[in-house]
Amino acid sequence: MEPDTYRVRPARPEDAARIAPLAAALVRMHHQLDPLRFLCVDGLEEGYARFLRTASEDPRSVVLVAEGPGGVVLGYAYGALEPRDWNTLLDACGVLHDILVAPEARALGLGRALADQALARLFALGAPRVVLRAAWQNPAARAFFEGLGFRSTMVEMTLERPAEGTP
Repeated sequence: MEPDTYRVRPARPEDAARIAPLAAALVRMHHQLDPLRFLCVDGLEEGYARFLRTASEDPRSVVLVAEGPGGVVLGYAYGALEPRDWNTLLDACGVLHDILVAPEARALGLGRALADQALARLFALGAPRVVLRAAWQNPAARAFFEGLGFRSTMVEMTLERPAEGTP
């Protein structure tokens, strides 16, 4: 597939069911990296379809879809404006929550196109900065985001409760 055979556009509510399988794949990928940290529940596709349908109608959210020939969904991005969060010491900002390109469409520049448009739209909505979280066990994603100019600011650490009878 040539890079000029796809387009990135704002998602419409009716796109949600077509994007949901990619969103569910992202959840499953994270869960495989660390099943104790990342959730994986039944009905991911249906749940994400409902969520993305609502998000695509929210003026404070950005949902983009990358389409290939015949309208096949090759990738998506989801971001939103978020208010000040005293718990995380994070001022109001844009958050790039999800970005994923289908494996068969990688290395075409789709990830960069999705990220560039998502960032531009979040900044146009008034975000003074955009933050994101990338799984520690996903060095390719971290390198991709660093290549876009993101810098590391926090490291999330997780500790599970010890089993009963363990000191």
